[in-house]
Amino acid sequence: MADDECVFDRGSREVHVMRLVSSTRLFLVPVLALGVSAVSSVAVAGGGRNAGSGTEASSSASAQEGVIRAETKVTTTVNGSSRTIGTGTLTPENSNWTPPACWYEPAFSPKEIEKTVKLWRSIDGLPFLGGVGDFVGDSLDAYYKDGEPYKDYNLDKEGEGMFWAAVKNPNRKDDPEANSCDKQPFWVDEGDVPEEPLALTPQILAEYAYDELPVPGTEIEMKPAGATKVNLPTWIWLDKAKFKKISVTASLPGTGLSATTTAEPVSLHIDPGTGDAQTFPASGDCEINADGSIGEPYADGKANDTPPCGVTYLRASGADGAYPLQATVTWKISWTSTTGEGGDLPEGTFGATQDVTVQEIQSVNR
Repeated sequence: MADDECVFDRGSREVHVMRLVSSTRLFLVPVLALGVSAVSSVAVAGGGRNAGSGTEASSSASAQEGVIRAETKVTTTVNGSSRTIGTGTLTPENSNWTPPACWYEPAFSPKEIEKTVKLWRSIDGLPFLGGVGDFVGDSLDAYYKDGEPYKDYNLDKEGEGMFWAAVKNPNRKDDPEANSCDKQPFWVDEGDVPEEPLALTPQILAEYAYDELPVPGTEIEMKPAGATKVNLPTWIWLDKAKFKKISVTASLPGTGLSATTTAEPVSLHIDPGTGDAQTFPASGDCEINADGSIGEPYADGKANDTPPCGVTYLRASGADGAYPLQATVTWKISWTSTTGEGGDLPEGTFGATQDVTVQEIQSVNR
């Protein structure tokens, strides 16, 4: 058992509790697997890539691992495009960086935190949990009602600020880091900036928007389109209409705070799927053209020309085989915000693999 954990024997069931430290005292909160949900009257946007852009959902609070959490109210809007089947999400080139898994944001008014705390007492009617609700309710009341550190849920400050609570990035709920925001809701006066490092900022909004960027799939055009031949160049290109800037704006409703993250395609990398091949250019990196296209479509009469973007296979793939050619687009990422802050975020990549059949050139015997 951990040093910061205690166990109370309540009949046939042990209740594990964790000691949480406030600025003035210790109090105990059960670490329960079940979520005690409280539906508030605040309408929030359903976040996450699978929820759609700008959709509405009911707000809720839950207690997990002993921490009162909320669902994010942050909304995201895709600018200049729409989510389609052929889109994906970026993989940061910097493997040490990921969009935030959690943060703290304004979540509860004093009346709402009072309602949420009182709902803990309702779990006493559940099997095996008799008395636990009152035990937890007493502990939370000591924190939010009895003056250590808050008095009467801050009801006298209604309209003058909010309790900020931990929320999880809807796209990363299963990430272990999503539980790193483990503080109970804390009060922030209207207009004040929390000192908490994970409190919502324009940059956190921008990084969340990064996670929401719907970049198009990377299905390249090739000539020849079917099986290619050994020692003959294959031309590769991408349509300029498909690969253009795309941006996502993440906003916290009612605050005027938002950040816009923009992705711009900069290059296409070709990996032929075998060492028995020559790429053009030699690095395999095809730069984007001034008109936004990548590479150049094949035209009649260019069979012996070197393509600006392409590959020549030096060995056949075999009777029943194919080479897994991987095409990966690199996107440059930048962000701006309503506060004037902005900058760059790690470049991201998104790619796809296409099977390429390579055949020997057939000679004719006379």
